[in-house]
Amino acid sequence: MRHVIIGNSAAAIGAVEAIRQHDRDNPITIVADEPHHTYSRPLISYLLGGVVDERRMSYRPADFYQRHKVETMLGVEVTRVTPSERTISLSGGGLVLYDRLLVATGGKPFVPTLPGANLAGVFTFTRLDEARRIARYIEEHQVESALVVGGGLIGLKTTEALVARGIRITVLELADRVLSTTFDRTASNIAEEVLRREHVTVRTNTTVREIVGRGGRVDCAILREGELVNCDLLVFAIGVRPNTSLIPETAGIRVDRGICVDRQMRTTAPDVYAAGDCVEVYDMLLDAPRPIAIWPNAYRQGYIAGCNMAGIDKTYEGAFPMNSIDICGVPTISVGLTDPRTDQERYEIMDQYDRDTLAYKKLVVRNHRLVGAILVGNIDRAGIYTGLIRDQVDVSQFQRHLLAGNFGLISLPKDYRKHLVVGDGIEV
Repeated sequence: MRHVIIGNSAAAIGAVEAIRQHDRDNPITIVADEPHHTYSRPLISYLLGGVVDERRMSYRPADFYQRHKVETMLGVEVTRVTPSERTISLSGGGLVLYDRLLVATGGKPFVPTLPGANLAGVFTFTRLDEARRIARYIEEHQVESALVVGGGLIGLKTTEALVARGIRITVLELADRVLSTTFDRTASNIAEEVLRREHVTVRTNTTVREIVGRGGRVDCAILREGELVNCDLLVFAIGVRPNTSLIPETAGIRVDRGICVDRQMRTTAPDVYAAGDCVEVYDMLLDAPRPIAIWPNAYRQGYIAGCNMAGIDKTYEGAFPMNSIDICGVPTISVGLTDPRTDQERYEIMDQYDRDTLAYKKLVVRNHRLVGAILVGNIDRAGIYTGLIRDQVDVSQFQRHLLAGNFGLISLPKDYRKHLVVGDGIEV
């Protein structure tokens, strides 16, 4: 039984560890286009900002592959999956045979097609090598100003890293506010205020029309309205899309917004699984499949896939959006449905906002169940709120206490507390 995994990030590592729990001997091969030992992608902004060094990037020991008897083909690009022949094709020529395959190719950054996008000094920012290249470019060309195109999670983490390097930043966001897909308007306004306090210029309702160079390097950008913005560096951080490029239409693998999988992470092709940011999975709050690109979810999906690849039946129960981002020292968390805009009569909104401290808390309740939360500044009870959302607990008996300063585990129903906290000598 030959297990082959395309990719080497969280979903791949989850799959390796699951397979080896149940199958100690059958070969595992990882094929990945990046040449590196597995590393933490969420840390690349901290690496660029100088908060961590490369020694802290790896989240598994150096002998991980050896101990798990994994053959690695790192720095090798896969160009095609052919389920009818049970092979994957490699860019340098050659094939790899599989009995069970996991596609864990992650997400691919979106770069618009526009003049000047191929100039030196224009980057995306989702990988370790990109962080290295940006750092090297900043040092070699003494970058003083940068344009970050995109005011979402990646854009703001990019901004934070560049601010730490003392670079003047302008953030462009096509929507009417930053973090528009994860925050409501109040939380977005707070994020923009925090950025402005760090001397970041935030421009909304606009984007880049053309990038202009000088001497082969980026020099300025022309905005949609014709305005010119000078910049020594430009980073596209518009977002990522599921990377499904190696799945041909003839493969028999259904692809919608991402690779479609069932609750065992199986695709529509025999013995082909998929997990991580390249898939669309069941959103338990929307009761529908969609891409949910979150690091812990990718690991869990890979683990479920690995169990099933090894013949152990495991079911993925679904997911919902969860994002934690520190905006220039201000911690924030958003979970679930944070800003429902349809069927608003079905939702009850509870919120608190301290304008002096910029602390904000918002809870969204539907049918007596918590379905969303935003925390800015004080995130102490994020774990409790997330658990209530995940477990769809009826909160009607204690809903009035959800925003109280003393709200905690003791506020929850006794049976649910026992579900959360177990162990000898623990009384809940």
